[in-house]
Amino acid sequence: MSDSHVSQGGDAALADGGTVDTGASEAGVRVSRDGPITTVTLANPGNRNAQTPAIWRALAAVGSSLDPQVRVVVLKAEGQSFSAGLDRRMFVSGIEGEPSLADMAAFSDEQFDAKIAEYQRAFNWWRSSDAITIAAVQGHAVGAGFQLALAADIMVVADDVQLSMKETQLGLVPDLAGTHPLVMAVGYSRALEICASGRWVGADEAVALGIAVAATSLPDLDARVQQLIGSFLSAPAGAVTATKHLLRGAANRSHSEQQAAERAAQRGRIADIARAMS
Repeated sequence: MSDSHVSQGGDAALADGGTVDTGASEAGVRVSRDGPITTVTLANPGNRNAQTPAIWRALAAVGSSLDPQVRVVVLKAEGQSFSAGLDRRMFVSGIEGEPSLADMAAFSDEQFDAKIAEYQRAFNWWRSSDAITIAAVQGHAVGAGFQLALAADIMVVADDVQLSMKETQLGLVPDLAGTHPLVMAVGYSRALEICASGRWVGADEAVALGIAVAATSLPDLDARVQQLIGSFLSAPAGAVTATKHLLRGAANRSHSEQQAAERAAQRGRIADIARAMS
């Protein structure tokens, strides 16, 4: 297994056994590769893995550098909390080299849009990737932390998990690509209730609502994720990838359009099998 850090600059080369820019690792994101599995770890437990633009650049770099041979990406975090949300310094004084929310209020519409789009890149690639992405979440996942967990294809939670979309309680809206997967998981009415109230969603409710696929004890969290990974890797890679993209696009297609997409995907699979047998 290779084990590396993504620096604040975010340069990465994630080939098996490769390295990334070790730098000063201010972003606090650790990336490791073990064959077809890449693990991305939020590694700032001292501040409960609070979210910063440096973290988002590092995560975006992982996505843009992901080896095509990687079949599963696991997102996890060190410490008691997955992520306590946005670093509070962003609200007032700002972080050195980064705009505060007050600074952003003075941006032009174009500057503001570009900046938020830059941040959203860290959250967008998890579902568009060919790899299956799994968030293993323990403790608190608040605001930006909750949205990061929602970015993955699949969420597995520990029984101590507490999820909350706190942005509305702070006078903001969730803007890190989390609203779409939340609505797709729980429906409009429940998503509105969760966001507008900012309330806590525990492990059992997360599974019941479809936010998470499984809940387990904290000591068993890694083992439960590995169990899922084993089941995914047991199927041919091309079939899993085609199925992921087929399902991901289903919500935006009519019933007949989805059937056409199924036919096209199956045509590609049968062609691949025929080539392998020839």
